[in-house]
Amino acid sequence: MLSAMKLMLTLFLSGIVACYGGNANYNSILLVSFDGFRADYLKNYRLPHLQEFIEDGVLVEHVTNAFITKTFPNHYSIVTGLYEESHGIVANAMYEEDTKKKFSELNDTDPFWWNEATPIWVTNQQQENRRSAAAMWPGTDVKINNTIPHFFMKYNHSVTFEERMENITMWLNNSSPPVTFATLYWEEPDASGHKYGPGDKENMRKVLEQVDNHIGSLTYKLKALGLWENINVIITSDHGMTQCFPHKLIKLDDCIGRGNYTLVDTTPVAAILPKNNKKYVYNLLKNCNTSMKVYLKEEIPDRFHYHHNKRIQPIILVADEGWTIVQNGSLTKCKYFHPSCSWWLILLNFYFYC
Repeated sequence: MLSAMKLMLTLFLSGIVACYGGNANYNSILLVSFDGFRADYLKNYRLPHLQEFIEDGVLVEHVTNAFITKTFPNHYSIVTGLYEESHGIVANAMYEEDTKKKFSELNDTDPFWWNEATPIWVTNQQQENRRSAAAMWPGTDVKINNTIPHFFMKYNHSVTFEERMENITMWLNNSSPPVTFATLYWEEPDASGHKYGPGDKENMRKVLEQVDNHIGSLTYKLKALGLWENINVIITSDHGMTQCFPHKLIKLDDCIGRGNYTLVDTTPVAAILPKNNKKYVYNLLKNCNTSMKVYLKEEIPDRFHYHHNKRIQPIILVADEGWTIVQNGSLTKCKYFHPSCSWWLILLNFYFYC
């Protein structure tokens, strides 16, 4: 069954390529991400609007994420089809020693970081009579390869889902030339998963009900505007999440002085830039905690596809599931994405018609 689903997804993507070749009666694509949506939320919670969506389309149950499974890297992998070492967004926080430039979630709009790849909204808009639209998908408010979506919203986490949805559906409905590719991003259930932990069933039930209602509102809006029969909707996520615990802390200060390194990116996959002797720093960290794997950049397993980019730091730390890497102190935010087994949830609403 899973092989058949993968084949259907392959055919769907092939249909996009073929249909963009010149048929004027093409369908638009709306790509929606609910950040941090664990695959088993579908089984463990009542989500009637999402279940109705699945019944009308196709569910792909397991798609392995790119390593590392964090928000910026995986969202860029989704829209470029590339591993992180190839598209250049290798972490949520980055530092490039040659240029001394820094990237973070609050400092992400320099095209320098994004120009190593071409996302699908750029490719779409480079075609004749095609426009792209975006509601806060990572990177869509940046001029990548000298192109920005014709319609976009500058990222602001305080903007409601309803406002984002209203903009996207308006652009899909009213643009000429038409919007043929659009993205819509929402921070939940990731934000609540970090706040409460994914194991907090009562609080997660409430936020997942809100997510489900958002899906219902989006479906209703697309139908009300007469777009439903002419649009392909993909609902996905960037990573999963697991519970972590206050007694499962890996304290770097117990193993190495902070003067020996810079912590570029944090748990559960932490990036270390040694200040002097790389081997010395590596050896101290290697013996720090049995619940943390320590890799020199050149020794990172090939299956992670995480070698060939100068933005990848010389030493990478990977916490075991449920463990958190800190410099010192207590656990203030539960944050863990498994490096190889978090999943995209992908739902295809309609077959692609050319």
